[in-house]
Amino acid sequence: MHQNRVDETYIKVGKVCKYLYRAVDKEGQTIEFMLSAKRDVLAAKRFFRKMMRADHRRLPFSINVDKNAAYPDAFSESQQEQVLPHDYTLRRVKYLNNIIEQDHRFIKKKVRALQCFRSFHTAERTLQGVEAMHMLHKGQVKRLSSDDALGQAKFVASLFQIAA
Repeated sequence: MHQNRVDETYIKVGKVCKYLYRAVDKEGQTIEFMLSAKRDVLAAKRFFRKMMRADHRRLPFSINVDKNAAYPDAFSESQQEQVLPHDYTLRRVKYLNNIIEQDHRFIKKKVRALQCFRSFHTAERTLQGVEAMHMLHKGQVKRLSSDDALGQAKFVASLFQIAA
């Protein structure tokens, strides 16, 4: 059974906490991420919708989440709205999210070095770059090895429309 792990972590924007929702598969490969101002049912539903639109190698049959109270409601509402298929299951097993909790460490380390973001837009754009670099580091980009520095530089340049 293919499972996705979904979790959120907080990111400081100004003096306020915002929430970075992330999904990884059971191998630790990043599937999707989204910065949200709130940590509620609507934000979780938006993330499920975004996760299902992402380019997957395999669609999950099970989505594992932590004990956040918003997930069960968001999951059932997403199934009713046919965003998530009805044969998917929601699992709330905390230890299964260890993979994503460890994956958060890299993102938090990079964000901590940047101190604090001044605006939501700046945080969102910077996190897109940090996540892209993390995906490169994990070897997720096809035809590009994690030790090919020139290839990575060209990929990042094309991603952000800059000259390498």
